[in-house]
Amino acid sequence: MKTIYNIIRKIRKVFEKIVNMILFHYFGVDLGGKTYHIEGILTIRADTKHSITIGKNVEFRSGKKYNIIGGDTRLILRTYRGGKIAIGNNVGISNSSLVSMNNIIIEDDVMIGGSCKIWNTDFHSLNMEQRMESYDTNIQSAPIRIKRGAFIGACSIVLKGVTIGEKSIVGAGSVVTKSIPDGEIWGGAPAKFIRKI
Repeated sequence: MKTIYNIIRKIRKVFEKIVNMILFHYFGVDLGGKTYHIEGILTIRADTKHSITIGKNVEFRSGKKYNIIGGDTRLILRTYRGGKIAIGNNVGISNSSLVSMNNIIIEDDVMIGGSCKIWNTDFHSLNMEQRMESYDTNIQSAPIRIKRGAFIGACSIVLKGVTIGEKSIVGAGSVVTKSIPDGEIWGGAPAKFIRKI
């Protein structure tokens, strides 16, 4: 029985790898190298080719069964209306959603826990009339930067215009609405300073 399970597991891994490579090619994802580890199938959508770049030695988990804490989604990388996502080297992301209408920059050595949402857009206009138009206009967006060595705890939300400082930590379940300096721990909704590291 164990042998059958291992064979099925290997076949599934090969299938997932093929699907992810097709997605990378179709959406023009720039890969920094072949040294990456992906479990599960990613959800990728990009308006333009080369709007998503991924560094070396990244580890992505995409799907509930690939993360010990579960998760409510696959790993989503989505750019639209000129947005870009740049993921550095030695980055780990589990079952999270990155949606960019501007720039999301994730520097090297960052860890992003399961079910995080990193969105640099309001998605809709704050004006009701504009929101009801078929092509929503006046949507606000601002860049997000997550600096080297930062750690974002599971189920956190990082909103537009935020910079998370080098080696800073965001506690699980936080809502980050303003920038966090280097070397600090923040948590809560909205996230507030807890202490220096």
